[in-house]
Amino acid sequence: MHRYNAWLPPPVADATKKEKESFAGVVSSVKESYTKGDPESVYSTLKWISVIDLFVKAKSEVSLEDVSTLVEFGLQVFHSSQDKLYAQVRWGNVLVSLLNKFRKKLTLKVDWRPFYDTMIQTHFTRNTGPEGWRIRQRHFETVTSLVRSCRRFFPPNSAQEIWSEFKSLLENPWHNSAFEGSGFVRLFLPTNIDNKDFYSREWINACILQWDSIPNCQFWNSQWAAIIARVIKNYKSKDWEDLLPEIFSRFLNMFEVPVASGGGSYPFSIDVPRNTRFLFSNRSHTPSKAIAKSIVYLLRPGSLAQQHFEKLVNLLEQYYHPSNGGRWTYSLERFLFHLVYTFQKRLQREKENPDSSEQIEFCLGQPERESFVTTVLKLIDRGQYSKNEHLSETVAAATSILSYVEPSLVLPFLVSRFHMALETMTATHQLKTAVTSVAFSGRSLFLMSLSSSSMETDDVNDADMFKDLLMISLTNALLGMDANDPPKTLATMQLIGSIFSNMATLDDDTDNLSFMPAERFSEWLDEFLCRLFSLLQHLEPSSVLNEDAHSPATSGTFLVEDGPQYFCMLEILFGRLSRSLYNQAIKKVSKFLKTNILPGAIAEVGLLCCACIHSNPELAISHLVEPLLSSVISSLKGIPLTGFGGSGNFTSQSLNKERATLSPALETSIDYQLKVLSIAISYGGPSLLHYKDQFKETIHSAFESPSWKVNIAGDQVLRSLLGSFVLYYPVDQYKSVSANSSLTPLEEWISNKDFSNTEGFTGPKWHIPSEEEIQFANELLNLHLESALDELLKICQDKIHSDPGNEKDHLKVTLLRIDSSLQGVLSCLPDFIPSFKNGKVENPPFLIAGATGSSVGSIKLREKAANIVHVASKYLLEKKSDDSILLLLLIRIIEALGNYGSSEYEEWTNHRQAWKLESVAIIEPPVNFIMPSRSKGKKRPRWALIDKAYMHNTWRTSQSSYHLFRTIKNISPSESVNLLLDDLLNLSVHSYDTVRTLAGRSLVKMIKRWPSLIAKCVHTLTENLRNANTPEYMVLGSCAVLGTQTVLKHLTLEPKSFSSFLLGILLRQVSHHESLKSQKAINELFVKYNIYFSGISRNVFWKSENNSGTDFAALVSEISSMSFESTNLHWRYNLMANRVLLLLAMSSRNEPSLSSKILSEAAGHFLKNLKSQLPQTRILAISALNMLLKESPYKLSHEEQSDLQENTKSSLEGTLSNIFQEEGFFTETFDSLSNVHIISDTENSSSRSGHGNSSFQSLADKSITRFYFDFSSSWPRTPSWISFFGSDTFYSSFARIFKRLVQECGVPVLHSLKSALEEFVNAKERSKQCVAAEAFAGLLHADVIGLVEAWDSWMNVQLQSILLAPSVESIPEWAACIRYAVTGKGKYGTRVPLLRQRILDCLIQPLPQTVTTTVVAKRYSFLSAALIEVSPPRMPLSEVELHHKLLQELLDRMSHPTAHVREAIAIALSVLCSNIRLHASFNVDYYEKGNMGNGKHGDSWDQVLQKRATELVVSIQNANPSDNLEKLSETNTLSDSNSPDDVQWMETLFHFVISLMKSGRSAFLLDVLVGFLYPVISLQETSNKDLSILAKAAFELLKWRIFPDAHLRKAVSILLSSAEDPNWRTRSATLTFLRSFMYRHTFILSNDEKQKIWKTVEKLLTDNQVEASFVREHAAAVLAGLMKGEDGELSKNFRERAYNEATKLQKRRKQRSSSSGPSIASVHGCVLALVACVLSVPYDMPSWLPEHATLLARFVGESSPVKSTVTKAVAEFRRTHADTWSVQKDSFTEEQLEVLADTSSSSSYFA
Repeated sequence: MHRYNAWLPPPVADATKKEKESFAGVVSSVKESYTKGDPESVYSTLKWISVIDLFVKAKSEVSLEDVSTLVEFGLQVFHSSQDKLYAQVRWGNVLVSLLNKFRKKLTLKVDWRPFYDTMIQTHFTRNTGPEGWRIRQRHFETVTSLVRSCRRFFPPNSAQEIWSEFKSLLENPWHNSAFEGSGFVRLFLPTNIDNKDFYSREWINACILQWDSIPNCQFWNSQWAAIIARVIKNYKSKDWEDLLPEIFSRFLNMFEVPVASGGGSYPFSIDVPRNTRFLFSNRSHTPSKAIAKSIVYLLRPGSLAQQHFEKLVNLLEQYYHPSNGGRWTYSLERFLFHLVYTFQKRLQREKENPDSSEQIEFCLGQPERESFVTTVLKLIDRGQYSKNEHLSETVAAATSILSYVEPSLVLPFLVSRFHMALETMTATHQLKTAVTSVAFSGRSLFLMSLSSSSMETDDVNDADMFKDLLMISLTNALLGMDANDPPKTLATMQLIGSIFSNMATLDDDTDNLSFMPAERFSEWLDEFLCRLFSLLQHLEPSSVLNEDAHSPATSGTFLVEDGPQYFCMLEILFGRLSRSLYNQAIKKVSKFLKTNILPGAIAEVGLLCCACIHSNPELAISHLVEPLLSSVISSLKGIPLTGFGGSGNFTSQSLNKERATLSPALETSIDYQLKVLSIAISYGGPSLLHYKDQFKETIHSAFESPSWKVNIAGDQVLRSLLGSFVLYYPVDQYKSVSANSSLTPLEEWISNKDFSNTEGFTGPKWHIPSEEEIQFANELLNLHLESALDELLKICQDKIHSDPGNEKDHLKVTLLRIDSSLQGVLSCLPDFIPSFKNGKVENPPFLIAGATGSSVGSIKLREKAANIVHVASKYLLEKKSDDSILLLLLIRIIEALGNYGSSEYEEWTNHRQAWKLESVAIIEPPVNFIMPSRSKGKKRPRWALIDKAYMHNTWRTSQSSYHLFRTIKNISPSESVNLLLDDLLNLSVHSYDTVRTLAGRSLVKMIKRWPSLIAKCVHTLTENLRNANTPEYMVLGSCAVLGTQTVLKHLTLEPKSFSSFLLGILLRQVSHHESLKSQKAINELFVKYNIYFSGISRNVFWKSENNSGTDFAALVSEISSMSFESTNLHWRYNLMANRVLLLLAMSSRNEPSLSSKILSEAAGHFLKNLKSQLPQTRILAISALNMLLKESPYKLSHEEQSDLQENTKSSLEGTLSNIFQEEGFFTETFDSLSNVHIISDTENSSSRSGHGNSSFQSLADKSITRFYFDFSSSWPRTPSWISFFGSDTFYSSFARIFKRLVQECGVPVLHSLKSALEEFVNAKERSKQCVAAEAFAGLLHADVIGLVEAWDSWMNVQLQSILLAPSVESIPEWAACIRYAVTGKGKYGTRVPLLRQRILDCLIQPLPQTVTTTVVAKRYSFLSAALIEVSPPRMPLSEVELHHKLLQELLDRMSHPTAHVREAIAIALSVLCSNIRLHASFNVDYYEKGNMGNGKHGDSWDQVLQKRATELVVSIQNANPSDNLEKLSETNTLSDSNSPDDVQWMETLFHFVISLMKSGRSAFLLDVLVGFLYPVISLQETSNKDLSILAKAAFELLKWRIFPDAHLRKAVSILLSSAEDPNWRTRSATLTFLRSFMYRHTFILSNDEKQKIWKTVEKLLTDNQVEASFVREHAAAVLAGLMKGEDGELSKNFRERAYNEATKLQKRRKQRSSSSGPSIASVHGCVLALVACVLSVPYDMPSWLPEHATLLARFVGESSPVKSTVTKAVAEFRRTHADTWSVQKDSFTEEQLEVLADTSSSSSYFA
């Protein structure tokens, strides 16, 4: 049994034993309600889903056989209801929760393929159903989480099947199918024991190779990182050692952080299509969780992983520092979080099963734990005072967890940090963080101080240190309570709560209170209370109190609003005090209460009293409650009474005199005292019975008082009083109950997982109402519920008041009394008995146990109340409908009467919010190395668990009868419920907004509980919409209720509601004065309906046989007649009618008797709508046709590309061909479609969303066109990256209609289209050309019979004329048209379309000589567009030859004189070369036969490019006048002749590099890119501006590229040689490049290479060229960066060398005069070496740093540039060490500090 269930109140806990059999009953009922052959019967199982979910949430004990039967049955139902998305969502979710809960106990085998088929059929095919996108999205989420839960049950060999299924998708990395493939692999690959053999070394290598193929794409990275992480985690025995450098290099580069003044994010991240991102959950940032998981599970004894991890942390730690925050902070914070949590999980796992032999060698031992913790502490140290709240909180939590693992490392660090925060004056935010850290680690501090004091060892100092820390933090906590600093105050309270949760009791006679002597503690308590009182006196309420009936008891300040810390702390403190200390405290509290009235802190003072009373009711009540009561009674004595409070003695004379009122001061003080009283007595229980007469008198007088404020306060007292008598609540929650309290002053904490039924002592003691209490509660109900009801009836029926003001007041007080009685007893007042259709009254069945308290009152009372309230509500709506206070009270009463258990549910949800803030301070992780504990789960203090058990009971109460009545057929709600429903229906369309909202909410709860009432509601509310004269507020109210999930779900099943709902919306004849508000409401309702539309159940169609409902076909024809324009409906309603028509047509697909007629009519209708005058309707028509045209009889199947005439005809053909053969149909259509294209003036502002930038829509209308969510694979199917195409306004959905039309009706369409096309192709307006491009693309891609003939007769000519047309602006659209026409067929774009080869041949024909450069560039961009769509791994021979032919042409034209042609050539070249390379990697034998595309001289193209580039760099540099003025005269004659050509060739080359990097195609051309490193680096600064700009752009992109091993050697040698280049600009650029290069490759460079680079850079420190001071400083920056990442011998040697050199130099300087000294360069180099050392540790203070820094400062007297270098470096050193200077300056001697002070300016902040 779960602990929460065992700890329920005894009466409830007994009842839970019946839950096992009730669950078995539910399982068998579910199975009965489903019939195997009938897929429709799945709808009748849905009502059981929430019941099954109930058992899971209630943590009931159920038998495992039942669960496994249910799961197997559920999976079967899930798979058999393929096209019923809603049913699959519901079943899927409940299966996920069952599988997750019982995953370790179940033994199943689940097949993966049915899930894959479901996904493909619903989300990845083009003929998707009519369901709304919200349902689709939920469906996808459900299926994916179901697959995740089932993965562990996949049978052996499924990994092999899954990989072979998806491997082919990954072949072409430049096609979107690769992204889908990676998503599927990640989702499906199981890593369970059964599939272990699949993950061989070869597979892992293949996987890493695959990962490489797309660079800089976080989506791709996330997928592969997650796969690798799972494999690492689940198969411990795999050996990863030789892959570590490769893997860690990946990890490092996935964090997008700014390296060496670079940008902090990928310059061109690859764009993943929207629907793929939407489907495969992907956040676009770093996959921190997968990285952390991999690292933690790679650690093992003797592995190098720990070293690599340290290196990774050394490189990343600087980004955790508060001054280095940025958009990367989030992923770094997650990284730290997952590192610590995964580490904790791993330790727990190893601890739980230590026996398994194979595990031993992989388990983490003490040394591994220590090194891990030491490494993570670096990150914690940096991030502790971060300005980012999440990071500082994660740091505190991480410290807490690690302090249980390695206390000897973490706690001393914590102590020093705390002291530092106390000393700091400047950064006050540090104190809050430090206090939080101590609070979170309070328990480990206690445990350590105890464990080390019990072992008589050297640790005693440590123990004292920890005790001191606790004592200091407690005393300082008192200073932390400050009304002006909420965060610090709350942190302090959390600390006090955390410390006292650990102590068993605070006794003053024992000395085991280990850290503070008893008399000190008594002083502390006094001081604490004084501080607390002064805090309460200075509080400011956060908002003005608003005076209405349902404002909460108080509107609290931050102590109450911002979290539960305040109340928890008080409860714990008072619960732990010993008797004498408690007496001391209660006297102070009592005195404070008597002397102060604080209206600004009502809740806070009330909770203080409540905590005192909860801890010791007998004693506290006499001290606190009695004085309050007597004071209130005496204050209320002399007040004039109204007689409304139940005494009934009001006469019209007494009321007609001047209305008596209270003085404001008196009113405030009474109000304050009553409200404090109401909060204080919540847990008073039987001790309050001594004062029952005083209470009766107080409540009576409060209700009789003339002040409404006092009435409300009285209402709260009554509520609390009833609650504290009849409800169950734990009494000794915060007392410490320890089995062996004598042994230790620490309280034992408890874990839920260790619970066994034998454990008796720890359970809570509940308040179970006694006879006397129940009797008094019934007496109160008689006084304030029964009599108030009678009075209410009298007012409404006998109209006893003549004065409406008095009547209103009397009603207010009477309703208030009824409300507070009902709210007080909650669900202890028994519920209505439902009526049974067969007349017998049975007891409703039992589902789960739950009761909030003992039963009081009777069913009769509830029924009486319902009847009287019904009368009152009629009266109020008639006479007082403008009085919102009365109506709101009325609704609350109806809610309490009709929705049994809803108040408990609300209480539970509010409480859950507080749990979300549950702090780490009260959680002890299961892995505890301080004390030997064998816990299976987290431990918490007993009070926290009791709190959860208490809330668990509240939740059970609210649910116990909630679902009962959905599942039983022959039961209907009692008459009283029907009356209340009528009232709510009237109130929910009231003219006041607040009244409507509240009533609507109650109404929905009620119909959810009684589904049989929904039909009535829908009928009533849709009538309101239909009626043209309905006022606006009724429309708003009706829409609000109709738009709820409950109603929308019901519509799919019930034909009558369905048709009345649709017609209600559509027949809302818009009168001209209809308000915008109601239009908007109907709009939103309609959009909601579409988003959640989940198809129509079959019984909607069946009704048409016996003509009882609206015949479905009749409904369709009625709606389609409305959707023509002739009916002059407003366009919005016209659009809605069209949309409904589409939904009905789509839904009728599965109903053969109806579908063909309806579908063909609908298709014809939408085809006509293409030329509609209303732009919205046109767009809808396009979406509709894309869905409806799908038979394609004329399409050639890909096996037979020959012309076989087939005899089938499409069912739509007749209707459609009549329409499009009308005269001029297509011309009109094109014309109206061209208006949808809006060409904006600024090219880039048009968005690439589904239908461009439809700026003709207002926001409200945007939402209504939202349902054209083209979820199926969106075109283009390859990433778009070529900016050269401009922004095209080519809509693929338009092209698709023309394609489908041709496939549906064959050649006649081509003939009809021809003339319209020719006219529009030559039109002047760009928007007309767009339409022409779309139509032409559709025709070219249609692949129908007779297409080839059409191509030969007119299309070919048409395409050539388009190519030769001189116009510029429509190039993007025509390029897109060609791209569409050659797109591969099939889902993954692998089949070649019929005309692709012909189109390519047409494009590759040489142009006539006379054309303009625009046409030349146009041809190349058309070619690039076409070649992007080619699928390289499977190119047919003709395409390969075409590639080589084109390659030659491009290589010959690289020096083209026009700039935009050069760019077009480069882009085409990058596509070509990458295609050729990818093809080569799949077809090795083809290239081995010598079919390489060789140039004129027999060299292959890549060699040609590299050779030529190397030659040209030299000639361009020589021709560069800025560097070589002296050489100019002699080279002038030679270089100018070939210079322009060379520069142009070089520009093309740079364009080529940029294009490769941007497109993500660089992975297959790395050897070529490495060859271009030197040209890019050396041409950064030339006299030719354009060339340098391109070189710089290429340089920025190359900095992000990681070169794998094969090319790394070559890259290093190139960089080394260019670092020694004679031109200083090249040397400087090389150094810039090296900073990023070394960071990116730090894991994969060999030591040998690192040393070479190190030496080269070191040489540059003393670079002696005149301009080279810049180079020298640059070299120092590079070295500083290198030392950050390299914490090894290299940096140590360098530091020592630098120090010795500088010392020597200093001595020599002193000895002789400066004139004959070493050159400036060498002095500067020497100083810069020191600078590099000092700046390599920006925030730490290693032991060598003080000497280095001081020595550096001594050089301040040198001449420039040395002097400025020194001052800059020292200033930077100061800045980075400012935060912690107060501690770090102790590392320096006095003399050293003086030297440092001399360098900086005269007066220093830190001197």
